Amino acid sequence: MNDKTLLNVKSTRRQVLGGAAVAAGVAAAGTFVPTRFAIGAQANVKIGFLLPYSGTYAALGHNITDAFKMRVAELGNKLAGRGVEYVMLDSEAAPPKAKDNTARLILKDKCDVLVGPVHSGVAMAMAQVARDEGTLTIVANAGADNITREMCAPNIFRSSFSNWQSTYPCGSVMLKDGIKDAVTITWNYPAGKQMMQGFKDSFLPGGGKIVKEILIDFPSVEFQAHLTEIAALKPGAVFTFFAGGGALKFINDYAAAGLQGKIPLYGAGFLTDGVYQKAGAAANGIKTTLHYSDALDTPKNRAFRQNFESNAKRPADVYAVQGYDAAEMLRVGLEATKGDLGAQDKVVAAIEKATIESPRGNFTISKAHNPVQDIYLREIVNGEEKVLGVAHKALADPATGCKMA
Repeated sequence: MNDKTLLNVKSTRRQVLGGAAVAAGVAAAGTFVPTRFAIGAQANVKIGFLLPYSGTYAALGHNITDAFKMRVAELGNKLAGRGVEYVMLDSEAAPPKAKDNTARLILKDKCDVLVGPVHSGVAMAMAQVARDEGTLTIVANAGADNITREMCAPNIFRSSFSNWQSTYPCGSVMLKDGIKDAVTITWNYPAGKQMMQGFKDSFLPGGGKIVKEILIDFPSVEFQAHLTEIAALKPGAVFTFFAGGGALKFINDYAAAGLQGKIPLYGAGFLTDGVYQKAGAAANGIKTTLHYSDALDTPKNRAFRQNFESNAKRPADVYAVQGYDAAEMLRVGLEATKGDLGAQDKVVAAIEKATIESPRGNFTISKAHNPVQDIYLREIVNGEEKVLGVAHKALADPATGCKMA
């Protein structure tokens, strides 16, 4: 069976499940449909990861996967008494392949739960298929605002953030720092644009001005010409979003261009998360906002970081936290039904009502199924991440267009 065939059989499966009423039920606010199969509490839970295991985001995919598995291992490699199986599929951060890949995990590999992805474009395509099939899905990174706005669905949760949520507080931070104008620079794809919009939603109403908005084709890391232009514009600051290998390259190029210390650099926390250690002195002085910090001095975070590094042989980061919390959210849901995924409405209700105990700090779930969480202000000082404070307490995404909110 090829991937096109997998997509074609969706209509047949929906007829078996009850026809058009099923599809309508998924989209309607406050309604829910059962999973593909009424699986009880005996068989293993099969979890499908659609994450990048190659390319610029590979490290992110591996950290999400390894931390998810670590949380399950802490539970004796069982969820609500059921064994766990994993299917790992490389998303390649490629939106055109996402629908076929999602269909493969659901229909061919028969996964009960989906986890992933990283790329926002992949997430939007993945969510469409998962919503149609009624498959329980936990988005463990991609911040595409749409997922918990107009595309929200009862069976889709997020353990990470919305793109807007990550950057909205930073506009106010920069204004308080006396920044009056800025250049924005990011990749030209949904995550980049939404991150910039979140920043502008607080920076512009507060009196800030955008000197220029620079968009770079994803996943290009050719920054030099743009940095030369920024130097000539002499803005009060630069606000950016890059992640993974692209973020590391940008930080190093920014310093090499002589801009470090001259034009303050701010960004979404993904700019430094997981890469500032490799950037060394080039990362010093960068301020970011994010829902997690390596430096959070809590027993939960200290234990998490120690356990992850012991198991994975590398430091934990925000991506690992999101994978870990995805497993915790699934645990909460399954324990409410003693492992019965067939009672998916009860699984969903349990997650909706939960307070998730996380290394980032406890968070709750909004009606649109996005975390309501603290956003921290962080700075790299002498090669280490420091928490300067909470930039916004218990920030919820607006959930614009979500019929469940």
